[in-house]
Amino acid sequence: MLMPAIDSYLALRRAMGFDLRASERLLRNYARFADERGVDRVCTRTVIDWAAQAPSPSQQARRLSVVTIFARHMSVEDDRHEVPPDGVFGKHAPQRRTPFIFSPADLQRLVTAASQLGPAGSLRPHTYSALFSLLAATGMRISEALALCFDDVTADGLVIRKTKFRKTRLVPLHATAVEGLEHYLKQRRRFGGADVHLFISSDGRALPYQTVNATYLHLSRSIGLRPGPGEPGPRIHDIRHTFAVRALESCPTSRDRITRHMLALSTYLGHAKIAHTYWYLQATPQLLVDIADACESLVHRGAP
Repeated sequence: MLMPAIDSYLALRRAMGFDLRASERLLRNYARFADERGVDRVCTRTVIDWAAQAPSPSQQARRLSVVTIFARHMSVEDDRHEVPPDGVFGKHAPQRRTPFIFSPADLQRLVTAASQLGPAGSLRPHTYSALFSLLAATGMRISEALALCFDDVTADGLVIRKTKFRKTRLVPLHATAVEGLEHYLKQRRRFGGADVHLFISSDGRALPYQTVNATYLHLSRSIGLRPGPGEPGPRIHDIRHTFAVRALESCPTSRDRITRHMLALSTYLGHAKIAHTYWYLQATPQLLVDIADACESLVHRGAP
């Protein structure tokens, strides 16, 4: 049985600050596969057979990588655990999906559609219009927004406690965002309930991501942002990409100020490395015009 070893491994890694939700699912899936084969340790042949069941080479490589890290940990104290070789399924760089950059009109239509949700007289339309507005105004992760509680709303901004990297940060709010949030909080307090989360579902509990995503898909299709079910289109996470891009568009043009601006943006978004912020950036017509203007200015300054 590998499950107890996996529990111990996950507890240790999480104490060091790792999230590991995706890794946990894969490790437990592998443990069940190994149990069915009567294997009570990490075995290279079993790992490769299990990883090969994934539908794509990149997913196969991801499976192999997760179990390999676990195997290295286990083999330190018990050399019966085999460490699978690297590169069995090739090397696959992370694939970046081209983000959809919402226009101000797109976001306004999304928030308006959310405010018209039923049932009439319920908290639901207030919840979703406030939630999508807050995501657009701050660029925070949807998981961070759903984890917000009443005590996280302060005079200085929002205290984000449950971050991707388990670090607390303060997110200052623009005056218009403060006004909108205060309006929502009046409605939220009127409905009461024992749960302390800002955003709650119809049963009075913390709003789950699955429910939010299903509602977002319904709304985005209703306003023409996405095609029918099963068709690709803008994701909730693209609102965060949009925030990062719009922030860059508003950046001053001098190189030193751009550097400071990017560092501030990375901190505001809660990134551990500024390279993670670059991942969110996408060329837009405005940015391309800015680049062309900067190039033209450089050429003219360098001309004799």
